[in-house]
Amino acid sequence: MMSRRGFIGAAAGLVSVAALSGRVQAASIPEAHYATSAATQPPLSPSNGPEYRPVVTLNGWSLPWRMNEGVKEFHLVAEAVEREFAPGMKVHLWGYNGQSPGPTIEAVEGDKIRIFATNKLPEPTSIHWHGILLPNGMDGVAGVTQPHIPPGKTFVYEFELKTSGTFMYHTHSDEMVQMAMGLMGMIVVHPRDPEQHRVDRDFAFMLATYDVDPGTYVPKVVEMTNFNMWTFNNRVFPGIAPLVVRLNDRVRVRIANLSMTNHPIHLHGHHFVVTGTDGGWIPRSAQMPESTVDVPVGTIRAFELVANNPGDWALHCHKSHHTMNAMGHDLRTFIGVKQSPRIVEAITKLVPDYMPMGSSGMGEMASMHMPGPNNALPMMTGTGQFGPIEMGGMFTLMKIREGLARDDYKDPGPYEFPEGTVAHEVEGRPKDAPRHDGVTKTKSPKAQPSGHDQHEHH
Repeated sequence: MMSRRGFIGAAAGLVSVAALSGRVQAASIPEAHYATSAATQPPLSPSNGPEYRPVVTLNGWSLPWRMNEGVKEFHLVAEAVEREFAPGMKVHLWGYNGQSPGPTIEAVEGDKIRIFATNKLPEPTSIHWHGILLPNGMDGVAGVTQPHIPPGKTFVYEFELKTSGTFMYHTHSDEMVQMAMGLMGMIVVHPRDPEQHRVDRDFAFMLATYDVDPGTYVPKVVEMTNFNMWTFNNRVFPGIAPLVVRLNDRVRVRIANLSMTNHPIHLHGHHFVVTGTDGGWIPRSAQMPESTVDVPVGTIRAFELVANNPGDWALHCHKSHHTMNAMGHDLRTFIGVKQSPRIVEAITKLVPDYMPMGSSGMGEMASMHMPGPNNALPMMTGTGQFGPIEMGGMFTLMKIREGLARDDYKDPGPYEFPEGTVAHEVEGRPKDAPRHDGVTKTKSPKAQPSGHDQHEHH
């Protein structure tokens, strides 16, 4: 999890980069801003133009822009990047402006935007603006609506943002390779009226999957189904930042899926309503209460809730294999085998990948000192205030606290439970509670006169 110190340090790092922008205001192509850290950056409030409530991208950042005669200008640079999935594992990807996913682009409904795209990859590329209504020649499909962007060249896209909502950008050139290497990012278009769809906290992140053999650094780009790294914004637990929320805030969570499968995202302790897709806002009359939202491939789901239940609430994909990391996907199952340390040691000599299961939980993996290659993560990991969390992959926490400042997104640490509110061991009771054997002694109901519909049990 991101620490308070890490949050402050990351914010300072981005400011130092942004401060360089003034040197190139007069140039025809705006300066490209870069992020050097995978830490969550503070929300980027607009310095000019219409007001809006900026989003917070989990383990990401929003791209600064410049105004040029009424047009917002952005600059994306496609290039090779190194992304830390979690402490202990880095992956060599392709991304934009120093990170993968690329920075979130934020603008306002009705804005005219101009996006410069520079290609520093070793092969041609293009950028598609997923869900945006725009002229055909700006759609970014290489070979169909535009020529490929050759290495070393810069193309420009220009269009008006006609509708507000949540969208994506991603490569549309050699997709099998370039999507598998992480060339993607999000676009958030805020309503022109700042009171429309207004929330207090607004989070965004992408779902992506990779197949990275333990001990290696580059994803296998020809994989279609057998992935082993399941990510929120190209981070895995425990490297994913928490969603820090003030008690009773109205919260929006925007989730974009560019992986190869659907993901049922579940939030504990609250009900929410799905309010948006990559096709726009969902009318209030069509919204339903949910605690899980399925995010299909190539789509976006945005949900909203009132965070009125304080605590540390899990937010995760409900496919259990998506909440684990790479090292255990090809293990054989040994549930039922005696698990004493002496027997485990003996079996391990014969079966190197033997792992005891079903006896003490997978959280013991970290304490077993299992040998593993460099640049690899435990299958399940993380420790909370009550012990091992036994998660990986697509898992984080929504931390809801009373008394936070409006723009305080720093990790508040573990929740302090009110006395007497935590599940605990029952004392003073028999170990084996008596069991009712009613199944074997239940009798079929006797025929009763009308009005006496009763069953007899013993």
